[in-house]
Amino acid sequence: MSLFKDKTLMITGGTGSFGNVVLQRFLKTDIGEIRILSRDEKKQDDMRHEFQAKMPEVAEKIKFYIGDVRDLASVKNAMYGVDYIFHAAALKQVPSCEFFPIEAVKTNVFGTENVLTAAIEAGVKNIVCLSTDKAAYPVNAMGTSKAMMEKVIVAKSRTVSPEKTKICCTRYGNVMCSRGSVIPLWIEQIKAGNPITITEPSMTRFVMSLDEAVDLVLFAFEHGVSGDILVQKAPACTIEVLAQAVTSLFAPNHEIKVIGIRHGERCMRPY
Repeated sequence: MSLFKDKTLMITGGTGSFGNVVLQRFLKTDIGEIRILSRDEKKQDDMRHEFQAKMPEVAEKIKFYIGDVRDLASVKNAMYGVDYIFHAAALKQVPSCEFFPIEAVKTNVFGTENVLTAAIEAGVKNIVCLSTDKAAYPVNAMGTSKAMMEKVIVAKSRTVSPEKTKICCTRYGNVMCSRGSVIPLWIEQIKAGNPITITEPSMTRFVMSLDEAVDLVLFAFEHGVSGDILVQKAPACTIEVLAQAVTSLFAPNHEIKVIGIRHGERCMRPY
């Protein structure tokens, strides 16, 4: 019997890449229900049709809830009967958060506070929140808002007994091929016959796959202690090496064009 047998799992921001991988992994198990809470009805409708076509025998396990983590009432409306939560809703794009920092705070900080408040009130047993390596010594608005999110998570974990509600956090590096990842952009540029664009060749990033991202959340879910921030040891590479790897797979000797660092990006160079 699995930990998720007949349980209800909620994924906030569940129409993203993470939510899609969780659905593909869990739908055919003995889980009872998976709730997708997000504010984009078009993405929810696309996901509904996709899984009805892909997994028709289990697609009824998915329940969709329109709501916004910024709105405590809409979070509470979706929380009834939830056993576990994977909190993935966030503003993640570095330039967007840099130009609209208050919007990042509303979603990443206050949104997380709302999810945790509603979850504790509803008696949710286990919550895993998704953070980022950019929260460590942050230099941009996205990382700063995620660092504050982590502070909210740790502080909130102290207000409730872990036997009632366990709250953990995971930090990701750059998740390859996720929505917003540079790799799909490069592949589209190659298909269009355009040079692939990189910001700064020597910039270093930690990388992980979508499956590894889900594995980290499941590890935190099962083994984490309330208040923990779990960080997976991940390989690192420069943007130049990553670009060369992609071109070697799809279009050897394809042109690579340097366009400069985006607003708010951290240029972590190897020593």
